[in-house]
Amino acid sequence: MNGSAHPFRVVLIGAGAIAEHHALALAKLQNTTLAGFIDNDVARARERADKFGVKTYASLQDAADDGVNVAHILTPPASHAPLALACIERGMHVLVEKPLATSVAECETIRDAAAARGVMVSVDHSLLFDPEIKKALDLVRAGAIGEVVSVDILRSSEYPSFAGGRKPPHYGSPGEPFRDLGVHALYLLREFLGEIRGATPKFRSLGGDPLLSYDEWFCMVDCERGYGSIRLSWNVRPLQNLIIVQGTAGVLRADVFHMFVSLRRNRPLPKAVVRIISTITDSVRPLFEMPKNTLLFALKKRRQYHGIHGLVADFYSRLEKGEGPTVTVRDGTEAVRWMDIVAREADSAFVSWNDQHPLPAACDVLVTGGAGKLGSAIVEGLVAEGKSVRVLARKPPAKPLPANVQYVVGDLGDPEVVDYAMRGIGAVVHAGAVMGGDWNKFLGGTIVGTRNVLDSMQRHGVRRLVHVSSLSVVDWAGSDKRGPVDESTDYEPRADLRGYYTQSKLDAERMVRAAAEEGKVHAIVLRPGQIFGRSQPVLTPAVMRRIGGLNLVLGNGRLCLPLVHVDDIVAAVSVALKTDAASGTVVQLVDPVRYTQNDVLRICRPPGMVLRLPRPFVFFLGWVSERLLGLMGRQSPFSVYRLKSALARLEFESTAGTRLLGWQPAVGAAAGLESEARRSRP
Repeated sequence: MNGSAHPFRVVLIGAGAIAEHHALALAKLQNTTLAGFIDNDVARARERADKFGVKTYASLQDAADDGVNVAHILTPPASHAPLALACIERGMHVLVEKPLATSVAECETIRDAAAARGVMVSVDHSLLFDPEIKKALDLVRAGAIGEVVSVDILRSSEYPSFAGGRKPPHYGSPGEPFRDLGVHALYLLREFLGEIRGATPKFRSLGGDPLLSYDEWFCMVDCERGYGSIRLSWNVRPLQNLIIVQGTAGVLRADVFHMFVSLRRNRPLPKAVVRIISTITDSVRPLFEMPKNTLLFALKKRRQYHGIHGLVADFYSRLEKGEGPTVTVRDGTEAVRWMDIVAREADSAFVSWNDQHPLPAACDVLVTGGAGKLGSAIVEGLVAEGKSVRVLARKPPAKPLPANVQYVVGDLGDPEVVDYAMRGIGAVVHAGAVMGGDWNKFLGGTIVGTRNVLDSMQRHGVRRLVHVSSLSVVDWAGSDKRGPVDESTDYEPRADLRGYYTQSKLDAERMVRAAAEEGKVHAIVLRPGQIFGRSQPVLTPAVMRRIGGLNLVLGNGRLCLPLVHVDDIVAAVSVALKTDAASGTVVQLVDPVRYTQNDVLRICRPPGMVLRLPRPFVFFLGWVSERLLGLMGRQSPFSVYRLKSALARLEFESTAGTRLLGWQPAVGAAAGLESEARRSRP
């Protein structure tokens, strides 16, 4: 080493979320200096670099020329081997995020290159340094549970919401979820049970994450000293990361998420007594450990991804002493060997719905969101007219399809699948939109999804579009007691305060109208009111909120509801597909017969007592929620502005429906409400 106070100058290659934790871990060490970041996303690298007061490098060679002698590779797995070899070639020591590479051959190439250059390479098997895992390993090595018989690893997960565009690596091949999380389980099993000798996987999808080919994994692993099992799920809630180690003299559980280890020992006592003691010890340890560790977390004595901090510290300690790494290239290679075997089996077994059901050359109408409540009704109506219909939905159909209905499975945020669905299409009904979740879901499924539809229509020469928007895009609070709300009413000026749904639907409508003005599509925009009928209830929160046996109404119940039956929306879509009305025309769809909340309650007669909260009291509660959640840095879902919008005293008109489309409700709110009332009665 060069004898300076900080002999190691480090570059982090990849500036994603995990880089934050590596940078924080380096900041605690006395013998390292974080020199900078490298990332293909220059803006992201700059943001990270500015936060930590370091440089960004345009290339690995620039970093080497600046005296960098250690690299952490924090990029997607396919790039690990090429980047590791490039670093080794420049004489850098390397710490690689798991997995070490994507194949055994790549791992062996890294091993040989590192030996030839005399540099140290390790891989981020960070759970080995997690406090709970370390405690469990120490107990096992001390003989606390006798001879280990088996180890079960249960892990549930969820990926960040897809924000549209290019899909992240974990949504690549069918085996990617196991390559991502299974590798952790494999190196843990190897640590507890010795060398792995075989692995038998099972996999399927329950739809917890529709973008994954398989979201349920089970793998039986044959190890040198016993059997292990791996269960990975994107459906199980609440999330868990649990390791159960069973031995001849006891059983222990290491709960990584809840930060405790519990131990049941076998004792030479009557079984009933052993059960009582086990229950106490199984409960008392978590009861004390979890609050203690939570406090340590709050005091920053423990950190998120604590294992990374421990592994990074160990790596540089050994590097400084000239010792080999705790996690060797061989350790990384063995994890990759079995990871690759399991993942490849999943890759070879999977055949996508779209591959199994090739599309015919032409189709009359594409319906995005065609599996939703409104979308499926639209599809049914178009099929009844004799049209061929293609549905774009996130999940495969749950039942056999009619002969003239086609299905494409994919996410609206994915431009490739939208482009595939658009082939040979005559017209588009864009009813797909996200109804709940975080901002990334709305961004990907509604905003990026609408952009993908418009772009694909241009590429394929599809002109006619019926865009299903929403009445939420107009200014409700500003229209309070100011005359009828119709197609000329101003847009919502504070969509950020109304919530993600309004924000995304407003952006999508503006996008469609801009494309219409520019002559890129011939678009009719439909703004349905409160849709009800078939599978869509009329007793929504706009009418009342059911809490236990109580029906809670915000206000005096006299608010006018913009009701419209789902079958009347279907009829409007059919007319809009054929109309010669000007492109960009906006049509508000609201039944001409007016009903208040009290009217709907009187007709539908929900069970339980009705309680009406005075408006001033409702706004007071909203004000309190704003203040309390504001202290935690969160936005209240019941903010005063949202309540002003929800409780705005409005009247609605739908003149353009009749004047421009010739649309008249065929079912109507009156008949629809009577039908709903009959269905709800015993």
